[in-house]
Amino acid sequence: MEVTARIATLELAETFVISRESQDTAEVVQVEIRHDGVSGFGEGAPIGRYDESTESALQYIEEAGDALGDDPFALEEIESRLESREWAARSALDAALHDLQGRLTGVPVWRLLGLRQLGPPTSWTIWLGDPDDMGNRAAKMADRFLRLKLKLGARDGRDVDRVRAVRATTEAPLQVDVNEYWTLEEALETLPQLAELGVEYCEQPLPAGDPGGARLKAASPVPIYVDEDCHRLEDVAACAERAHGINIKLAKSGGIREAVRMAHAARALGLGVMLGCMIESGLGIAAAAQVAGLCDHVDLDGNLLLAHDPWPGVELRDGIQVPADEPGLGVREEVPDPR
Repeated sequence: MEVTARIATLELAETFVISRESQDTAEVVQVEIRHDGVSGFGEGAPIGRYDESTESALQYIEEAGDALGDDPFALEEIESRLESREWAARSALDAALHDLQGRLTGVPVWRLLGLRQLGPPTSWTIWLGDPDDMGNRAAKMADRFLRLKLKLGARDGRDVDRVRAVRATTEAPLQVDVNEYWTLEEALETLPQLAELGVEYCEQPLPAGDPGGARLKAASPVPIYVDEDCHRLEDVAACAERAHGINIKLAKSGGIREAVRMAHAARALGLGVMLGCMIESGLGIAAAAQVAGLCDHVDLDGNLLLAHDPWPGVELRDGIQVPADEPGLGVREEVPDPR
């Protein structure tokens, strides 16, 4: 198999703000694996918080070419030959191999995996801002999306006001994501107020590894889902001590195969399963959408935040990100008009 990779820059429709950063663009690595005249494609979104970059991902992919061998269906062997690092890069390779398998066999990846095509409705992210601003943005999106995810954690004492402002504009189910920016005391004080406003669950309220996690899980009237605390299968068991559910992202797990393992492990431990994403094109979202049927909650709006999605194929239908019936991941790159 031949592998090539490139760095792509995605333009956002609006500046995206969370507790620790804001951005107008996102860089991803896109991979092509070619075998017997057929190509499969995948995308990875490196996470700087974990010392990954598009440059380090690109280097990893280029060095991993020889480890792929000549059988695109030998996923177990390929996985064992890859170095255990650069998880977004591994996710791109994993997605490209699954896409290649589907194109070679003429079957969508979700069907190859024996999974349902449809998962739960995706949430739409309301990025962090002043309460009135978040309320106004929520009002504009409430008719299009069945769930809303509110970014919190500004450390200005106004997070409850933010949720209250949004709740005043919509009866849609709400979830919140704090991105590690509350202390235990803030979380214990804030979560009961959010429960009164109908918030269904809270994502990563405490810093990863915070020793107060178990205490917060026991006290919180709102289910806790962990994101930064949960990367791969080996993390799932410990998350059961501090959370009611986990957030799986392909960029953290290393791909579809590990995501499936994590979902089943979480179920065995009585944990809820959420499927999340980074800011990605439809190529990255399509890979995640293949396993959405395993999950209780889905947050796959990364491609919808873009000014233009260069890899169309995933369809937003009745609030659900539906993977295509086409072979593989079911997306194709739009070639820019040279005129």
